[in-house]
Amino acid sequence: MARWPWWTQVAGLYIAARLVSACIFMAAALHQGVNPWFPAKPDYWNFINIWDARWYAEALQTGYPVLLPTDGAGTVQENTWAFYPLFPILGRVLSGLTGTGPAWSLTAIAMVSGLGAALVAYRIFRHRASHRTALWGTVFLATFPVAAVLQVPYAESLNLLLLGSALLLVMERRYLWAMPVVVLMCLSRPTGVPFAAMMGLLFLYRLWQRFTEQRLKTQQPAKPDLATQHVPTQHRDGVAVHSNAQLWSLGGLTAVSGISALLWPAIAWAVTGDPGAYTKTETAWRGDDLVPFKPWFDAGIMLFGPNLGVLAPFVFVAAFTLLMMSRPVVALGTELRLWCCCYMGYLLVFLHPQTSTFRMLLPLFPLALSAALLSRSRAYRGAVVVMFFLLQIVWIVWLWAWAQLPGGGDYPP
Repeated sequence: MARWPWWTQVAGLYIAARLVSACIFMAAALHQGVNPWFPAKPDYWNFINIWDARWYAEALQTGYPVLLPTDGAGTVQENTWAFYPLFPILGRVLSGLTGTGPAWSLTAIAMVSGLGAALVAYRIFRHRASHRTALWGTVFLATFPVAAVLQVPYAESLNLLLLGSALLLVMERRYLWAMPVVVLMCLSRPTGVPFAAMMGLLFLYRLWQRFTEQRLKTQQPAKPDLATQHVPTQHRDGVAVHSNAQLWSLGGLTAVSGISALLWPAIAWAVTGDPGAYTKTETAWRGDDLVPFKPWFDAGIMLFGPNLGVLAPFVFVAAFTLLMMSRPVVALGTELRLWCCCYMGYLLVFLHPQTSTFRMLLPLFPLALSAALLSRSRAYRGAVVVMFFLLQIVWIVWLWAWAQLPGGGDYPP
């Protein structure tokens, strides 16, 4: 494959990873017993069209309710407002063009988007590493324990494609081109808030770079030595300083990101007349109201007891901070590191940690390159891939396949 074009190499490796995941799905389906959706031992296509795939299919077919469904006490119940509209809209368009059902259309979009996300991820990684290392980083992404979700009718693959495209355009300073991509990304999954936070911090950082550069320029002697003359187009860290036009474009993208992050909750408000329609729907799966940070402490106490459990979130934050300061992660550059920090911060503030948390770590995909940068050893890199595939088996058998718990229901993937 070394003589093939880069996109052929990436596509070949990604498709191979998805075939392995398909084999794991089919093997798990042979052991699937009684479940809420279909008879035991379903075929592959029925097996991957469960869980949230049914919600996306419902959004495709019936849209979103004007009146929020509530129980006798007036508490909002689970409904399609929790599922962002871009994925089902594209599925409806494809179904209309091809005459196929929702399951096939959504699956096709997910699979094509996953391939596109892998190609974009390689382009991002190539900015920070050699071809071979970037290719290994893409392989790590394609084989990640929850990467099997990229081939099922979930919006993860579409969101990953749009998120990666937005990050690539930001890294290449094509801020105006990134604006429509960010709007679409914010309508695919709830990644708009951390992206807007990243853009705001990045804008302030670039503004500070420009300010310090201008200050150093004014402090230069009238006739500097040519050997030590300061280059005004470069900052002290070796990164080219933004021009006025680039700063204006970056500021515009920051504003667009902030507005787009609130677009779907605003649409839910406008349609239902309830300003909290989106958040009430999201918390319907939790069973309680949204309180920032609290679910992490609750999960810590449940797992480690009343004493160590309170400390667990702080230990986690400290460990993640050390990870962000490690050499392989520093090599990612400002934009990717800032994205990882903002996204993890978003999860800490708003996420209710449970089994779906593993799936929600996919937007941290730049760390796949850090894992590849950790060592050039083929034994290490091959062992990571094997470990990831083994963990895919665990994820699919434990979480995707349905096995009713003693108290009813099952852990969601």
